[in-house]
Amino acid sequence: MSSSLEQYQLEEETVNQLRASRDRIREQLGKVIVGQETVIEQLLISLFAGGHCLITGAPGLAKTLLVQSISEIFDLKFQRIQFTPDLMPADITGTEILEESSDGHRHLQFVKGPVFANVILADEINRTPPKTQAALLEAMQEHQVTAAGVRYPLEEPFFVLATQNPIEMEGTYPLPEAQLDRFMFNVNIDYLPEDDEVAVVQRTTTSKPEPIEKLYTGEDVLRFHDVVRRVPVAEDLVRYAVRLAGASRPGRQDAPDFVNQWVSWGAGLRAGQYMILGAKARAVLAGRPNVSRDDIDALVHPVMRHRVLLSYRAEAEGISVDDVISKIANHVSG
Repeated sequence: MSSSLEQYQLEEETVNQLRASRDRIREQLGKVIVGQETVIEQLLISLFAGGHCLITGAPGLAKTLLVQSISEIFDLKFQRIQFTPDLMPADITGTEILEESSDGHRHLQFVKGPVFANVILADEINRTPPKTQAALLEAMQEHQVTAAGVRYPLEEPFFVLATQNPIEMEGTYPLPEAQLDRFMFNVNIDYLPEDDEVAVVQRTTTSKPEPIEKLYTGEDVLRFHDVVRRVPVAEDLVRYAVRLAGASRPGRQDAPDFVNQWVSWGAGLRAGQYMILGAKARAVLAGRPNVSRDDIDALVHPVMRHRVLLSYRAEAEGISVDDVISKIANHVSG
């Protein structure tokens, strides 16, 4: 009995720490980032839930700075990989080289690539061809790299935070659907309002930003992951998340007409999983002991944005993927 009480007190302490951490993290990020509250919230949710995150936006919107700042706050090993058209898979995962020992014998030695870190910033991931993009698949899903039949585990915690430019821009390659599905969220980052942009210009042209304090460690992040997964959620909310994902799949008997017309491919099983896991993290960050429907509604767009493939008809009619997701949410809620 005492063991159960101690465990409960330990988890309660961790939940309180998570709740307090949101304000502390925002305070530190505020030293270098202005605005982008929704983007920061969704990145923190993915971090505490243990999911990878895709950040979509035009160049120059501080995507790289934001990711690097978060890794500094958590005192995590950070590696930035600049994706270019000539980047090779071995440039990400590592390669074997031939070495000669002191006794004259030669042997192959695996040299680890930049993927062996806690936080990987895959910068402009859609600037490189699919073959190189796919080099991250095993790392993202299995947290390991296989080279010459030998498996090399990655350091924990492990996150891939990838940035990409809008696909309409020249010189970009669409990410394979299998890799897109590995990302928990697709977060859209847009231009700042005028007042926030004025604040950025004033701040960056007068003095250097204050250094960011290290608030947590990798062990703290792993403990947060465990606490998030223990957050209770009612079965009807799980069923609600599953219905949201299911309503996006065309060709089903209960699929809405607009989905059959505008959607070529709907969200898979991971959509429901990530909606619930993200909702748990959002609840804990807000200091609540359980998940509410609002938590799920707040994450429908970032979870499904990269999992719903529009048809040519939708594109011809000027329908965006966010428009379709909003109609799906209204359909299921109604």
